[in-house]
Amino acid sequence: MKAYVFPGQGAQFVGMGKDLYDNSAEAKEMFEKANEILGFRITDLMFEGTDEDLRQTKVTQPAIFLHSVIMAKSLGDKFKPEMTAGHSLGEFSALVAAGAMSFEDGLKLVSQRAQAMQKACEAEPSTMAAIVGLEDEVVEEVCNSIDDVVVAANYNCPGQLVISGSFAGIDKACDMLTEKGAKRAIKLPVGGAFHSPLMNPAKEELASAIEATEIKSPVCPVYQNVDAMPHTNPAEIKDNLVAQLTAPVRWTQTVQKMIADGVSSYTELGPGKVLQGLVKKVDRKMPTEGFSRLSDIKK
Repeated sequence: MKAYVFPGQGAQFVGMGKDLYDNSAEAKEMFEKANEILGFRITDLMFEGTDEDLRQTKVTQPAIFLHSVIMAKSLGDKFKPEMTAGHSLGEFSALVAAGAMSFEDGLKLVSQRAQAMQKACEAEPSTMAAIVGLEDEVVEEVCNSIDDVVVAANYNCPGQLVISGSFAGIDKACDMLTEKGAKRAIKLPVGGAFHSPLMNPAKEELASAIEATEIKSPVCPVYQNVDAMPHTNPAEIKDNLVAQLTAPVRWTQTVQKMIADGVSSYTELGPGKVLQGLVKKVDRKMPTEGFSRLSDIKK
């Protein structure tokens, strides 16, 4: 079974999607529709902006979503997903690509999500850190022992777990985890503590928007971050999308579950190669490929 996976925040690069815009009338139409919906020319920032422009959460999230979904559309008849999944923001791309949401509704939700998260970050300055080389249980134990807010946020692959929380909580956790033998404890250049309780205000704001959005049964199971399980029921999908903002991204578990369910290869759609690398850390023999430029399709 063929799985398509969609990247999350951090995969962006200047120039992303420009070749699609320049060489495909359908892609150009979708990008221009996005400019109209968002109320600003996100294409200018994607194609010719700076790294700093693209790092703003309100720009990053819709930019990656657009690149991923338009890339899937550009595959045409070759796009025949039997299962999909996305990392954090990528879950919205996965749902749109699998037909659970319209392109327009998906973009509006992603934009609302990004703005709500940006507001939550500004209200409560916070951060994240990548912990490399420790068992998940050790990281969880240390996080649970700290009084300040700090939680496991992204289970990326065996031996790599991202933690999220207040500056004080992250500082304490990094010190303690280094003492416990972590190979690296690296603070990440992110705007705030994503997938932690500090995102509660954003979760409340987004819940009503998700509830008001039409979600249909996708054409194939979508494996969601919250429980790493396949979902096709629209009500469950909505509940999981709301919960996702404050719950950890269980990517390791998602890849393991897809493998248990018979996946034979992974194709990453969108900027970068992050997810291909993470899949290989779970199962180094698993075939992976990626499409981030139009030229990739024609190989």
